[in-house]
Amino acid sequence: MNAPLMDPAAVLRRAERLPRYTSYPTANHFTPEVTAEDYAAWLGLLPEDAALSLYLHVPFCDSLCWYCACSTKATKRYAPIAAYLERLEAEVAKVAARVPAGHGVRHLHWGGGSPDILTAQDIRRLGATLAGAFRLAPDLEFAIEVDPRLMTGEKADSLVGVGVNRISVGVQDFDPQVQRAIGRMQSFDVTRDAVGMFRERGVRSINMDLVYGLPHQTEVTLMQTLEQVLELMPDRIALFGYAHLPQRAHNQRLIDERVLPDALARYAMSQRLARALVAAGYAPRGIDHFARADDALATAPLNRNFQGYTTDAAEHLIGLGASAIGKLPQGYVQNAVGAREYMEAIDRGDLATARGFALTDDDRLHAFVIERLMCDFDISTDAVRDAFGTRAAAHVQDEIEAVLGEDGDGIVERTIDGLRMTVRGRPFVRSICARFDAYLNPEPGVVRHSMAI
Repeated sequence: MNAPLMDPAAVLRRAERLPRYTSYPTANHFTPEVTAEDYAAWLGLLPEDAALSLYLHVPFCDSLCWYCACSTKATKRYAPIAAYLERLEAEVAKVAARVPAGHGVRHLHWGGGSPDILTAQDIRRLGATLAGAFRLAPDLEFAIEVDPRLMTGEKADSLVGVGVNRISVGVQDFDPQVQRAIGRMQSFDVTRDAVGMFRERGVRSINMDLVYGLPHQTEVTLMQTLEQVLELMPDRIALFGYAHLPQRAHNQRLIDERVLPDALARYAMSQRLARALVAAGYAPRGIDHFARADDALATAPLNRNFQGYTTDAAEHLIGLGASAIGKLPQGYVQNAVGAREYMEAIDRGDLATARGFALTDDDRLHAFVIERLMCDFDISTDAVRDAFGTRAAAHVQDEIEAVLGEDGDGIVERTIDGLRMTVRGRPFVRSICARFDAYLNPEPGVVRHSMAI
């Protein structure tokens, strides 16, 4: 993290719009060719002792933040949430009936949206439904994304009561001008109080999300936000670049593009924040996560899935709820994105699968290479050979030689059995991952991905 900054021309050369690579192939390549029947069959092929990771999606918020590109909708009425919860419980039963009896759930994540929009009673109800349907491991990591503005002591009681032991708190930025420009007013005091509720109840794993590249942000205002965040002593901090995709997320059209930081400003912000976090004792992990030395993320092998960087090594990810994505050895499945379409599928008695992707051996090879680059910043042909054989290793070596030959900015270097990102090149690892992406084919006039800075 102490390497010199890239020169501006090199930064601009790397300021491409590229996938975040939380999967490979990425979700925009999923198709309806993978059906609910395929998913049911794949579930039936799980090994008897399958280690599972569950992701559960609650697609509702009290209000819609202008910067958000998540699959969610704002509602002031609880009736749509209650109706959705009924279908979610039905899906849990349908999926649980198809997994082997000897399975074990090691990780459970509630995301959204704002899962804490649920009432305390419904939190307990949903927790009991999951505990009755799946075999939850005694050492289960149970994480939930919370909106501090919705949190109450009663809700915190119910969440801890159903087993939540890690919370992820969206901060983004505490600067009032930035908050007004993104439609999310959230004070430091409200955030501190929400964190305190969980710490008082024994939850010791706290994650906070910051976002750079938002309107009106500067290095100075971001450093002020970071100082406030560090007062709360989170165990993990995620530092995300704002993904401005108004063609896809229509609420982002409310943001004034004239006051968005440019590529060079985004790069300077990200690097200054990263250096400050390292100076504060946080270990950098991947491109955008930082962890205290006593947190598992600081030392455990790093993996990547749809929730970002994780210590979760489960090969089988089950997605529950509207838009949720799952991954099994055969490929990816995604539920209907809209809450209405999702509920209609469940009411028909079906699994809610709307699309997916069946993996080939070549897909698995490139997924391995991309994940290791994203997590470890290097790729070893010896590791490829061990996992996929000699022919695959030779193929990857050819691709490595091409990458090394094209690099004029010093972002990669040769190793004895492959390549690695240089320290100064690590922020641009997505551009190297893209070289191993057989499906990346930008269409003129179509913006699918965010800026890779």
